[in-house]
Amino acid sequence: MSTQVQSAVLKVLEERHSVKQYQAGHQMPKADLEQLLISTSQAPSAWNLQHWKLVVIDDQAQKEKLLPIAYGQKQVVESSVVIAVLGDLEANKNAELVFGPAVEAGHLPKEVKDTLVAQIENVYQYPQVARDEAIRNASLAAMQLMIAAKAMGYDTCPMGGYDAAKFVEAFNVPARYVPVMLISVGLAATPARPSGRLSLDQITVSNTF
Repeated sequence: MSTQVQSAVLKVLEERHSVKQYQAGHQMPKADLEQLLISTSQAPSAWNLQHWKLVVIDDQAQKEKLLPIAYGQKQVVESSVVIAVLGDLEANKNAELVFGPAVEAGHLPKEVKDTLVAQIENVYQYPQVARDEAIRNASLAAMQLMIAAKAMGYDTCPMGGYDAAKFVEAFNVPARYVPVMLISVGLAATPARPSGRLSLDQITVSNTF
């Protein structure tokens, strides 16, 4: 990686902050939205099962429906789009979709694929493991979405403050998926407020406690 690219990546990471006030009425170009979703889909995931489903809410009427569910947070209706990140509780069902083409293309031996599928099915007998993996891996996609948005000139705000049960009901979310967070995306109307960070000494432990 060149020094120039490295600097640009680190600058995006440094400048990403949660923005709560957006330029209301801005419509994100379809090409930008598609690129944002493609970049999000490239996030890492356990076994490459891609434990996420993204509900893209860009219709203003649907955002208005979401507003009370999100406890009146104005970024829901002022942002260009709200993306609800859901975790897949049945991501094991993606195994054939993921590994099948790899076997057909000669990138993965069938016996290895069969071993992986057996491992996955064994783990997914335990609902808590399935839930943990859904939330963990969907959160990786959520972070990737926010970084990609910033790199594209947009700002975001992750939101955990909403009624998940009402969201499921209002947006017809199948039982297979668990809401993880909402993310507003748009053009900032006012900059994010400064936020401090704990020092490295406060957040790191060298080798062991």
